[in-house]
This record gives sequence, structure tokens and C-alpha cells, in this order.
Amino acid sequence: MSSPGTNSESEGESTLPPPKRARPSGSPRTASTSTSNVKNNFILPTTSSTSTSSIMNNPSNLPPLSVSILGVEPLDEFIKEIADFVHHMVTTRPNMGPDAKVEVEAKLGVLRDRTTGKRITLPVLVETILVPDGVELRFESNMSAMQHRHFNTILNELQRRSSEPSHPASPLEYKHFKLVDSFYPSDNTRDREKIRVTREEKTGTIAEVTKKMRLGDLNIYSPKRAADWRVSVSMEVPVPHPVGTPTLTRRKDRICYSHEEFNIDLTQVVSNAGPNSPPETLHELEVEIARSALLLSTAAKRGDPNVPEHERNAFDELIRSFVNNARILVKNANEGWH
Repeated sequence: MSSPGTNSESEGESTLPPPKRARPSGSPRTASTSTSNVKNNFILPTTSSTSTSSIMNNPSNLPPLSVSILGVEPLDEFIKEIADFVHHMVTTRPNMGPDAKVEVEAKLGVLRDRTTGKRITLPVLVETILVPDGVELRFESNMSAMQHRHFNTILNELQRRSSEPSHPASPLEYKHFKLVDSFYPSDNTRDREKIRVTREEKTGTIAEVTKKMRLGDLNIYSPKRAADWRVSVSMEVPVPHPVGTPTLTRRKDRICYSHEEFNIDLTQVVSNAGPNSPPETLHELEVEIARSALLLSTAAKRGDPNVPEHERNAFDELIRSFVNNARILVKNANEGWH
């Protein structure tokens, strides 16, 4: 595995991990807001003695402003819509036993017209949540190898800088995985979900045997960005190891960057449907909520008047950070997604 600085133009280039650095000792840093990129950062008065005439004559001397006439910030409908969707999927999910995990992920991609194959165009100026099944489209998560390298470089650099004492947010950790997924048909002929057996590529050790059940998707169109994104809620249910021959094999070279309660997975996938089928190489980027147990516990307490306020609001805060991470990744996508 070469270093992040290696100049490789191979289409099948593997995901590159960041260089290893010693973690500085000390207590964890808490997140803070950086103002290094804020323009027109005027010095604001610290007392209420500023006269109205001086403010009118010099508009830059604005006093501190309230967030609204009520002193509270209006609810962000975009984030609330995603939070409501995820909460509904989580609380109405089928009972598949105590070992089933709920997965919430946001995957980057492009929303394409089913007929033309071109990226959809809608009469909106900013990112917009689409009504499920309201537009005839398909979501394509595959990005170019160049785009993959672009995100690999960005995330490696962020991981490196996050270990420095001056970094304003919590540090990123990373793990490098090389896995092989084998897909088998379900024993139930009416069951559309396949059984996935995941092994470590090097040792062949079985990591998990699961059946993934898709619960629902929300598509987000981002007209000002090079990529759109999709929020998906699924369940992963442990099942016995299947018998027979797999119908599809998929090799995954993945770097998992972890930050607080989230994982950012940058993955190169090589799929092979059979001995007579040519392999297909895909590149994908997604952010997911790391702990299913935390997701379920905060969802159960959402809006409950019998628990402390911070517990009532924990689910919405979790989704807010999740959405912000997805937005930042989308914002950093290059032109020419694929």
C-alpha cells in the first residue's frame, strides 16, 4: 500500500490510508466554532450605550442581534424533515429480534432521470428533499476514480490535521479494511433480500452473516453542487450461514474514518457476478451513524416530557450532526462526478 502522496493514475487504484501519527496525550478536545474563514468580521459593541444615530451613521457598528423576535431560532425544516423520516422508519420497523441492527447512512451520488440517464433538473435554487416516488429517477452512487482520490486526499489531510492541538474539533481515527462479500439467495423464495457473508480477505475469517432489509430512502437534490445524496434506513439481521453457491462476489477496499458518533466510509468495490462476467469496479462514499444502540435509545426518548430536555432533544441533535457531515462531503465534491 503506497502513501497518500503517491501519484497513481490507475483506474483500479486502492483506497489509501492516512499516514500513521502518534496521538498526543491529554484530555479530548471539545468542538468549537472556527471563525478563520468569516469575512467582514466587524467588532461589535459590548455595551448597550451605542446611540441609534451612531449606528445609522456607521452601519458596521451593529449591536449584537437576537436570533429572532422571540429570542429563539426557528426550527430548521430541512433537518426536521430528515429527523422525522428517520424516526418514523426506526419506530415502525418490523420486530426482527434483539440482535437486529438499524443502519442510517447518507450516500453521495447523482440523481438521474430513468429515461435519459442524465442528472435531473428541478426548478429549485438550493438543496431540496424530494417526495418519495414523486419523480421518476434512479440514484447512482458510483463516482470516478479521480473523485475517489480527491476525497481520499481530503480525508487523509483532515485526519492528519485533527491530531494537532490547534485543531478546533475532535480528532478523526481511521481503520483500513479489505473484505469479501458473498451473496446467497434466501431460503424463502418470496424473500427478495439476499444473505451476505462477509469475510476478511487476508484470513478468510467470517466477520458477519446478515440479511439487509431496506426500510426507506430520502433523496436530496443539490443543484449548486456536483453531487446529490440519499438518506437510507435499513436493518441488518443476523442469519445462519447459507448453503449452496454464491450468486455474486464483491471485494471491498475500505477506509473507515470515525469521528464521534459517525463513520465516513470511502470504498472501492470490485464486483463479479460469475466466471463469465467481467468485473465491475465502483467507488463510493457514505457517512453513517456508528452506534445502532444510541440511535434507538435517543429515538425512543424523542419528545418524551418525562425525561430531561437534553435527552428529549438528543435524537434531533444526532440527526443534525449527521446531516451536517453529509452536507460538508457534498460541498467538497469536484465537478465531473462520474
